Amino acid sequence: MREGYDVSPFNEIPPVVWVPILPILAMEIVLSLGGIGAAGGATGIGWRQEAFTRFALNPAILSDMMATGRWNLDYAIRFVTYIFVHGSFLHAVMVSVFTLALGKFVAEIFRPWAFLLIFLISGVFGAVVYSALPGQTVWLYGGYPAAYGLIGAFTFIVWARLGLVHANRNRAFAMVGILLGFQIVLWVIFGGSLSWVADLGGFLAGFLLSFVVVPGGPSHILARLRGR
Repeated sequence: MREGYDVSPFNEIPPVVWVPILPILAMEIVLSLGGIGAAGGATGIGWRQEAFTRFALNPAILSDMMATGRWNLDYAIRFVTYIFVHGSFLHAVMVSVFTLALGKFVAEIFRPWAFLLIFLISGVFGAVVYSALPGQTVWLYGGYPAAYGLIGAFTFIVWARLGLVHANRNRAFAMVGILLGFQIVLWVIFGGSLSWVADLGGFLAGFLLSFVVVPGGPSHILARLRGR
């Protein structure tokens, strides 16, 4: 066997990247098996709807808690748990692939705790932004806002690298511009929920948080990029 052909590509992925992915896939496997009757019998068919009821985010929760002044833990935790429940197997796989691809790059720069903080805070902030929109009734679920936080961190790294070579830093925002632009076009044409607003919120949180959690601050990341 030729040298290098027996090395698994998964060995190159920082272990912390799997921390959010594994619960997403584990939950989806259970819900998918239940949905086809392979687990839980007749009860399993309703597991996905039950998961939505228990873990997805009703946007009215935010205004209700603010109006009453009561910060119900069961309600508040949904700003995190919604990330881990998805509408379908494909939905969960796409979020996982997204997180894996961006997460590998981001986790090679940031410390493990910073990677997890970006992922979770971006998901929470995206949910808050979405819930703050007046008149929203569609429940929020799925990990895209958190994954967009990784896009924000990735954009920060590219932004810093472009600044290092005195290039146009606006180019760093090309990826998020294309992705969000596509979502907005679909929304304009076909309507639907404003879940893309949560994705935008997640991106902004990830980008801005990177300035705080990058090892040694912005000057340190520039030094690391010089050595790559």
